[in-house]
Amino acid sequence: MEPSRDITRLIDIMAALRDPDTGCPWDIKQDFETIKPYTIEEAYEVADAIERKDFDDLCDELGDLLLQVVYHARMAEEDGLFAFGDVVHAVTAKMIRRHPHVFARNEADTPEAVKIQWDEIKRQEKADRAARRAKAGVTEDFKAGHLGNVQRSFPALTEALKLQEQAARVGFDWSEPEPILDKFEEEIGELRQALSSGDQGKIADELGDLIFAAVNLGRHTKTDPEQALRGTNTKFRRRFGHIERSLEENGESLDDATLERMEALWQDAKAIERRLK
Repeated sequence: MEPSRDITRLIDIMAALRDPDTGCPWDIKQDFETIKPYTIEEAYEVADAIERKDFDDLCDELGDLLLQVVYHARMAEEDGLFAFGDVVHAVTAKMIRRHPHVFARNEADTPEAVKIQWDEIKRQEKADRAARRAKAGVTEDFKAGHLGNVQRSFPALTEALKLQEQAARVGFDWSEPEPILDKFEEEIGELRQALSSGDQGKIADELGDLIFAAVNLGRHTKTDPEQALRGTNTKFRRRFGHIERSLEENGESLDDATLERMEALWQDAKAIERRLK
């Protein structure tokens, strides 16, 4: 096998890796569920490379993400479901169908007309999809109803934000951010009760409600909760790095440091940040 700019080479490589007789033992035993976390991880790494404006990394990460598509398509082909060519056909057909103003004679020559046309095409696609699912005997459908446009495959914070945005379009929403703070206090109280009960299911349920309220507050203050949390993650990395470096400079280690010692260094890191600002 040699590298190539041709997508068929990647498809051939994946087929070789999955060959039950001569393939890679690790790749052979994988299935959709075991590969799914890697698919999500690669999508995040693409986003990270974009945020860092590291386009060398972006090229590499896009390749890793493409590999995930080929991987899933190969497993589907082995199960007689569909092949990579079917994936390409489906998405090209969708793009052509959704852009008749580009690929066919059409009067949708303004952004507003394109939006109306797009919505109509999407409605038809949903109707066609519902018919296919009914024929296959699939009853539960999270894509149905007013919230159906919100993908369950989104990261949880993004899904929560989009669910709230969709509900707000029909008036199911707070009019201002302040009442959400009252909701915070209500949810914190319920979380305290759940913690006292020791019921792990209740704890998870109430913690989820609290996070959902935090997402709502972010939406009302025009603060993307995903980006806000990523900013906090970066801040945590920076401050914890300060703890680690300070301990090393004093001949100490993370394993031996007390919580009080690490907290003091954490506060020192915060003070440094304030001075820099």
